[in-house]
Amino acid sequence: MSKENIRSLEKGIQLDVPERDNYGGYLCLDVLLSAQKPLSEPPHHDEMLFIIQHQTSELWLKLIVHELQAAIECVQTNRLGRASKILARIKQVQRQLFAQWAVLETLTPSEYMEFRHVFGKASGFQSVQYRQVEFLLGNKNKKMVKVFPKKSESRMILENVLNAPSIYDVFIAYLAKEGYAVPKTLLGRDFSEPHVYNEQLMEVLVSVYHQPETHWKVYALCEQLVDVEQSFQLWRFRHMKTVERIIGFKTGSGGSSGVDFLKKALELTFFPELLRLRTEL
Repeated sequence: MSKENIRSLEKGIQLDVPERDNYGGYLCLDVLLSAQKPLSEPPHHDEMLFIIQHQTSELWLKLIVHELQAAIECVQTNRLGRASKILARIKQVQRQLFAQWAVLETLTPSEYMEFRHVFGKASGFQSVQYRQVEFLLGNKNKKMVKVFPKKSESRMILENVLNAPSIYDVFIAYLAKEGYAVPKTLLGRDFSEPHVYNEQLMEVLVSVYHQPETHWKVYALCEQLVDVEQSFQLWRFRHMKTVERIIGFKTGSGGSSGVDFLKKALELTFFPELLRLRTEL
């Protein structure tokens, strides 16, 4: 190779940067890249894929939790435009989570069965952050909290989110504050229970959709919420089909019925009025 083909460093590039101040230090890559610890002995080649798939999913879920909490605060402080911007970002994160299933689908059933036994009772069903996302969107379920040990940090985190208003709850409260005819039964309710379809609320939202220009901020946020729900459902469906492809109809590692359990989750909805109103327009 001639010297002409060797790229020289630009004069402004920082050299000999201390590890704490460089790229790896800022991102704590020493911790992040040492967190992949296969349990198979000798380590099975495909276990690394399985671990990284789920770890990266948890990182994206952490960002979704972070963004949903911010969106809730924005709605509570009358910043609907900002909340819509945040929900638009969440949709892009959801796209990353959806696309990741294609990587896991390269794992064949025979490859998976060679190391499945090593992680025992561990299951995505036990993901605290996934459950946080569901609770923040409104799919509250007190029974799910019992998956985690009493007085554990995981359980306390979930109990706090369980008893706090979801993004749909704060949106409904905003509508009431702005003078929309929201039924009082939806205000100050027990937030640990899931929202139940309400005909009066649907009528309010139908009126918004009949005059979107008049109610633009509300209308735009409604559509963002629908987008997030649809993206979540697509992720659920892809999850179910990936599990079906790899383990068929075997029992899930956490004790669930596996594919059948995931199919039932597809029937759950976060914002029933926003979906039903399409029929009424």
